[in-house]
Amino acid sequence: MRVVMKFGGTSVGNAEAIRQVAKIVAENHREHEVVLVVSAMNAPDLRTTDTLIAAAHAAAAGDGDATAEVAPRLLAMHMEVASALAKPSDCPALEEELRTMLAYLSNLSRSIAILGELTPRALDLFSGLGERLNARLIAAALRGAGLDACAVDATELIVTDERYGMASPLMDETREQVRACLQPMLLAGQVPVVTGFIGATRDGVPTTLGRGGSDYSCSILGAALDVQEVWFWKEVDGVLSANPKLVPAAHTLPRLSYSEMGEMAYYGANVLHPKTVQPLVQRGIPIHIRNTFNPAHPGTVISNEQSSGTAKAVTAIKDVTLITVGGPGMLGLTGVAARIFGAVARAGSNNLLISQASSEQSVCLAVPRAEAGAAVAELRAELANDFSAHDVEHIGVLECTIIAVVGSGMRGTPGIAGRIFGALGHAGINIIAIAQGSTENNISLVVAPADADAAVQAIHQSFRL
Repeated sequence: MRVVMKFGGTSVGNAEAIRQVAKIVAENHREHEVVLVVSAMNAPDLRTTDTLIAAAHAAAAGDGDATAEVAPRLLAMHMEVASALAKPSDCPALEEELRTMLAYLSNLSRSIAILGELTPRALDLFSGLGERLNARLIAAALRGAGLDACAVDATELIVTDERYGMASPLMDETREQVRACLQPMLLAGQVPVVTGFIGATRDGVPTTLGRGGSDYSCSILGAALDVQEVWFWKEVDGVLSANPKLVPAAHTLPRLSYSEMGEMAYYGANVLHPKTVQPLVQRGIPIHIRNTFNPAHPGTVISNEQSSGTAKAVTAIKDVTLITVGGPGMLGLTGVAARIFGAVARAGSNNLLISQASSEQSVCLAVPRAEAGAAVAELRAELANDFSAHDVEHIGVLECTIIAVVGSGMRGTPGIAGRIFGALGHAGINIIAIAQGSTENNISLVVAPADADAAVQAIHQSFRL
């Protein structure tokens, strides 16, 4: 069987964690062809990507030596692990390669300080260096464990558009390059260790894939290679029924459908980013969520298969603003909804939830709090004439939290909404707005931020999750 495995920052955060990664890969390589995707190293006191991004912004503010100042710490952190896990004969060449990469970025930092400008294209070079450093380190660690491993930059594999900082893969070209590069390595028994998070344009300019980019890299490679399974190794035992910090009784869900995982990811479950699931859904490739530090646990399997049960999990998105546009003249006002959503889109804001009563006298939508100011300003500009005519009379803003109850088994099951509302009513929690998609996989509720934790706990207890 051919699999792609992804190990996140915590799973590769120190020598002991990387030793565990090497053990897992070695055990699975006996039976499977394995492609490895890795994030940057995240030690508790030195998070590589955050450190590099901070240095880039410091350079733009005039501190040209910011990267040169942190480079020795980054080099020392990686080489300390190498000295513990890699072959001694590998260490000098590895150190020279890492030193050269950091020196290049230090020089770029000084250029940015002179120009006083940090472009998205330049920032992608800083953001992606952590994965490039760590892929080489982990390949050396795997060779130290007896595996034939080789680091591969995803800039040679994943072809993207030119949206620096949030690039999207061009899948046809990516599939061609991935197969040309990785297929021969796998057939020769090698373990490719691929950088997560990064790609490159058709012209070879490095890009990054945005939030959740390393997980996204893994799914892109899995789809391009038509693997049998994709495994994401995390620091948890799988996907949980709720945030265990809020609900100590939360448990691991053994199976989820793609649609359930997509809903949970969108509404605050931090296990996988929503984009991650898309390439694998299209090709029907199952996903496993496993625990690096508890590999005996079966984890969660995500696939096309519909699992049993009604509600599966309850999640929350905090730091949300509910924007309400209302007025008596909106009744029958043709195209007003399109204008509202168009204005929010022009502001670059993401609609997390939409609700409208049948009276048509108000429309409410939820957006991330950080995007609310721009969205409201754009709405006021768009609806200025409607305000003058008193068709629209107010634009209200309210800080809130979205609670999402997810489960494909809720579809067509009577009484689900009643149980949710009853649980919140019994807990004394007011529901501000409600939305449910036509798939019935998700019922979303808007509550006050102060009620968010209690709402999650009440619903979780009501469904005995």
